[in-house]
Amino acid sequence: MAGQNSAGRRATPADPMPGVTIDESMPSTEGRKLPPELGPDAVAILESRTFMYSDGIGDIQGGTIGGLVHSDTRLLNKWLLTINGARPLAVQAQLIEHYWAAFYLTNPPLAGLNPYSVGIHRQRLLGDALRERIELRSFLNEPLDLELRVSVGNDFADIFEIKDRVRDRSSEIVREHSEDDCRLRFGYRSGDFEAHTTVDAQPPADLIDGDDLVWRLRLAPGEQWECELDVPLEFGPSETRPPARTFGGNLEAPADDPVSIWRKKIVHLRSDSQLITRIVETTGRDMIALRMAGIVFDEEVRLPAAGLPWFLSLFGRDTIITAYQALSFGPFLARASLLTLAKKQGQECNGFRDEEPGKIMHEYRDGELTRLGHKPHNPYYGSADSTPLWLILLSEYWRWTGDEDLVRDLRDPAMAALNWIDEYGDRDGDGYVEYQTRSSAGLGNQCWRDSWDGVQYANGSIPVLPIATCETQGYVYDAKLRVAELADGPLADPELATRLREQAATLRDQFNRDFWIDGRGGYYAIGLDGDKHHIDSLTSNIGHLLWSGIVPPERAQPIVDRLMSEELFSGWGVRTMSTLDVGYNPIGYHHGTVWPHDNSIIAAGLARYGYRDEANRITMALFEAAEHSGYRLPETLSGHPREATRFPVRYPTACNPQAWASAAPMLFLKSMVGLAARNGRVEIDPRVPDEVGEIVLEGVYTCGSRWNITAAGTSGRVERA
Repeated sequence: MAGQNSAGRRATPADPMPGVTIDESMPSTEGRKLPPELGPDAVAILESRTFMYSDGIGDIQGGTIGGLVHSDTRLLNKWLLTINGARPLAVQAQLIEHYWAAFYLTNPPLAGLNPYSVGIHRQRLLGDALRERIELRSFLNEPLDLELRVSVGNDFADIFEIKDRVRDRSSEIVREHSEDDCRLRFGYRSGDFEAHTTVDAQPPADLIDGDDLVWRLRLAPGEQWECELDVPLEFGPSETRPPARTFGGNLEAPADDPVSIWRKKIVHLRSDSQLITRIVETTGRDMIALRMAGIVFDEEVRLPAAGLPWFLSLFGRDTIITAYQALSFGPFLARASLLTLAKKQGQECNGFRDEEPGKIMHEYRDGELTRLGHKPHNPYYGSADSTPLWLILLSEYWRWTGDEDLVRDLRDPAMAALNWIDEYGDRDGDGYVEYQTRSSAGLGNQCWRDSWDGVQYANGSIPVLPIATCETQGYVYDAKLRVAELADGPLADPELATRLREQAATLRDQFNRDFWIDGRGGYYAIGLDGDKHHIDSLTSNIGHLLWSGIVPPERAQPIVDRLMSEELFSGWGVRTMSTLDVGYNPIGYHHGTVWPHDNSIIAAGLARYGYRDEANRITMALFEAAEHSGYRLPETLSGHPREATRFPVRYPTACNPQAWASAAPMLFLKSMVGLAARNGRVEIDPRVPDEVGEIVLEGVYTCGSRWNITAAGTSGRVERA
């Protein structure tokens, strides 16, 4: 293993910066690693940057990760329904739409009351407010006296605290109860940060006991009683307000709603495979569920949040990759992502935020810890790969749309991104983009494997910083070639095109000299450490190199052999780390799990180099895995071998849905059909497995035209829609 370099730092949580005081009461960056306390039947509804996460009864108990969270602040941490002092029994809970859940319950055994004597139905909606309806119905033949109690609580926790430890704000929270017992109000202020929670009840409670709403009811035989609880939400001036959903109304989006319009514009898929059809339908619902709407450069945009529950916010890497995966199904997410990330592009050198001019952001947050400067996420720039990935997305968007105006409008951000790669990303002038945080609250690893130990040697030890990961160099190579293409076209800068192609060629030669390892049959190191020594673990990152095109043809076969070996391929997908490396753990976040987004990029890389059967093997494995989880791919799966488990084991705390996992099927299908946009036309080169049969894509958009595509086996046709 390499010794300490002059920096003497490993990719563990960063040391404090000089002059920065670390508040030990602030939560750590590690987060909870145990499964959620809400149980396996937990239910989450979401709308834009708001979610409510409860157990299968619909309750939130204090001290858990559950709650109503809006714009990174928890507005309810307790929401508990009891009947005569006891919690109901669950019959069934169901998510109807991403914003709508129903809970069917009954009474537990009570004094003088047998179970199933009372039907309890809770419905919950998210839109411009949280709305909940509670219905009770007696199935007895005599009158029934009941006390219905809804216990309400709030801690105004920041999102970073919820998944770690929460500071006690109880003495600072102001509580107000209305005299007519129909409203609870909680308020909290800290410096410039302010938050409120209001709970309106109709009909009014019979009394408010502490922070509990209490109704004392007498139900006649067969009588039904109901109440509604509303929690209004506040939105900023640049946010688009969600619809006002109410019970009894039409909960489907109207025809002129932006969501309905978006549904009509995206590609429609038909297939002989019901599995694929259902997966793509679920993908569409997830993209709608995770969408965030706002105003950027006076244009309303909609782009995906990264994932539920922890990442309902704007991310650089996740947003870009999701938009790239979805591009062949519609360009809207890509345009929104390009504009929004360009607006938040780095402008200055700020060590606390890891910001540098031209750098594309990593993560944006809006909670108290960020607002008051305890966290650097307004926004935080700790990502070494978001900047070249943004350039790749700009190029791919142009290839599919021919939108030269947007490319020219984004010329300055593109040039700033190129300058960041050469001036700031390459920290020591060796030709590679490296990362090393300068922030007291920064990420140690700033590639997609951004857990503190996500990058390690084959012997399990942690490298010294700075680190240059292999896939980032591939992204830079691809980005420079793509911007050279833009320079030949809409940017009209032939000198830039020549210079970028020369730089890309130099990088390719240098990379293949410095990162290649002859052992284990031949593969690329995951990175170079701070002493320029190989970080020699065998990882899935080598598949990204095929996607970028930096691998020479003669080295493609060894890479494919490694990817499809039992070391990396679990039967459900390619693992993040070889089973033969010391750090391998089938439920380690980046140490042997199977990530759908990672696999979609690997499959695209395999297809690029002509390994279509291998790409399809990965694709079908992940599609079959999705069948076990409601036709949705979660953030990550365990790396247990398929022959041992017989079903995919989900990672315990996987986000679900997560944008780049949910969108992965679109990139898988693009690779399977061989779908590409060239010179204003759609081209295909199908390699569709026999078990899939025929695939029909209707309304594929490119350069102002729409196309219908039919593919089966190795043949197909493209027709104007």
